[in-house]
Parts: sequence; C-alpha cells; structure tokens
Amino acid sequence: MCPGEMSLRYGMNPHQKPARVFMEEGELPFEVLSGQPGYINLLDALNSWQLVMELRRMLQQPAAASFKHVSPAGAAIGVPMTPAEQAAAFVADMELSPLATAYARARGADRMSSFGDWVALSDTCDVPTALLIQREVSDGVIAPDYTPEALDILRKKRDGGYRVLRMDPDYVPRDLERRTVFGVTLEQKRNDMPIGWDMFARRVTEKQDIPREAMVDLIVATVALKYTQSNSVTLARSGQVTGVGAGQQSRVHCTRLACGKSDLWFLRQHPAVLGLKFAKGVPRAQKNNAIDLYLMDELSPAEQAAWEKTFTVVPARLSREEKRAWLDEVQGVVLSSDAYFPFRDSIDRASQSGVSYVAQPGGSVNDESVIAACNEYGMVMSFTGVRLFHH
Repeated sequence: MCPGEMSLRYGMNPHQKPARVFMEEGELPFEVLSGQPGYINLLDALNSWQLVMELRRMLQQPAAASFKHVSPAGAAIGVPMTPAEQAAAFVADMELSPLATAYARARGADRMSSFGDWVALSDTCDVPTALLIQREVSDGVIAPDYTPEALDILRKKRDGGYRVLRMDPDYVPRDLERRTVFGVTLEQKRNDMPIGWDMFARRVTEKQDIPREAMVDLIVATVALKYTQSNSVTLARSGQVTGVGAGQQSRVHCTRLACGKSDLWFLRQHPAVLGLKFAKGVPRAQKNNAIDLYLMDELSPAEQAAWEKTFTVVPARLSREEKRAWLDEVQGVVLSSDAYFPFRDSIDRASQSGVSYVAQPGGSVNDESVIAACNEYGMVMSFTGVRLFHH
C-alpha cells in the first residue's frame, strides 16, 4: 500500500522547505522501492510516465523516455536498432530486450541532455534494461514493476541511493487539475486529448501519402510533444525522437534547436565518428562530449587542447561539406509542432534536416505560405487542429 503523503528533502531548490507530496483523497499512486525522490524528480516521473503509457497504449510496443527538467530529452518505442544506431548510442556491447532498446533509443539520441536523467518505462523493467540504466548517470526510474533481479541491480546503484518508483498502472487521475502560483490557485481540465491516427488525416499539401512507418513516428513525435515544455517542436524517425526544441519563445528557435539535435544524432552514425579511437579509460560521458566537439565547425584553442587529449590519435575533422553530404542522405524524418507556424522559416530550416512529414495545428494567417514551402520541398503536411501547449 502507498501512503497518502510523503515528505521531500526540499522543493525545487534546497532553500524551499518544507516540501511534500500528497493526495487530497486516497493513497499516492506510486511506491518508493529505493532512494528518496525529490520535488523535481516527481515532476519528471509523473510527466514521463504519462508519455510512455500513452505511447504503449497507442502503438502496442514497449516505450521509454529520458526526462530532464520536465521535458523529454528523448522518447522511443522498442524498434530494433541498426548496428550504426547501436554504436552511436553506446550500446553495441549489450544484449537488448525490446524495452532496453526503447530506452537505448530514448537515451541515445541526445546523450548530452540525457546526462542525469529520469527514466520512464512502460513495461516491467527486465535485467537488460536495468543493466543499461545501471551504467548510465541517471537520477531515478519509474515503471509499473520490476523483475526481482532487475530491482536488485537498481537498488545497488549509487550505493542504494538510486531512486526507484513503482507506479500503479491502473491509476487514473481526476479530470480537474490544480496549480498554485504566488498564492493563486489555477484549475483546468487535464489534457487527456488522445493522440491517434485520425489526428493526421487532414493533409493540406500536394503530396498526401504518409507510409505507416512515418505515421508511427508522427505518433511518437506528437505524444512526446504533449509532455514537452512549450513552445516546442519535436523530430522523430525509426520510432524515436531524434530532436527536441523545448521552452523557446519563438517557433523558429524551437525548430532550429530540434533540427540541430536531430542532425547530431544522424552525424553520430557517420563512419568517421564510429571509427574514432579514444584514449584508454575515457568515460562514456567524456566520449560523448568529445563527439559533439568533433562535429562542431570550429573550436576555441582551449576546447581544441582538451578535445585532443581524449584520443589515442587526433582524428582529422569532418569538413562542413562532408557533414552536409551525409545529412543530405537523411530522409523520412517527421516534425511535429505544438502550435502553428507563423512563417515559413521553420519549414525552410526543417528541409535541411531530412524532414519529409510535418504535423501542426494550423490556423495561422500565413498558413498558405507555409503550405507552399512544404510543397516546394516535397513534404506532406497535416493540420491536426489541436494545440498542445504544456507548462
């Protein structure tokens, strides 16, 4: 049984005391199996749980999310990974179950942002998933259950301090949700809008066909978008989010950020990157940073000096032309936006990152110019009619 109230060490910051989590009626829908979750941990846990369970219900596949500061750094379903994807996600040496594959994809697309993440799993955590979580820098995990062996692995992480939550999969919150800001209470109906296939039926471009694989990716991108701090844009391919642009004040900045992250995911699969020879003993986090520096166009002298020390032999850098040629081969990426595009600039940027399918609410006075831009690039665009702001 879960208690109806639990004290927290502090709120969002150490000086914000006292802090607690509680239910106005009944018991908490989760049980703490290890560690002591904090205020931000629970915000990440409860938001990421909704994301993975919505993907699980819609796509009938194991789903995972990597959350940081109440937005997904990555989210995915358990689509098998290519050898290049496994190497780019640093899991080529592991045996992966479908659930572990989902987390490898969710964690791997933006490893820098996923550092110190909160993990959400849609299915019972198995040993392969626990072993993957065990070796990563992470704050905690939420799942419907854990096998005894997986739970034993996770309880040993951080010398017993790793936070492990078991969530009641049958829990359904009440329709109204409340938030208190500066002593003022706000109330609204919770966002239970289902993300389904029919959401993408209204196609407004010359091209109309969306293959099933792209439809799955649109579901993944849009469900992730629903739990991402606004303004936001997500890109996805092969059952995983490849780039998230969260919490920006302009639509084009969301798109630039998401596209830049997506580009890095695909560039990490370049043969030159996969062939990098790191010095003995370099930890994965440092390797990850070194790869990002390797893919930058220019480094400062200090960055260059620190970067060179991570390799046995300093590699020749990819030129802008070589990176552009690699990215030009990327196609079939989907883009979903939580609100309409006010201008065509986001479509112009997306065209450089392999985007072939776009979903957005529509409703801008400039819809026609955005549609025209999609037609120029041969994209298919759907108007969903649904805004998905999340704050």
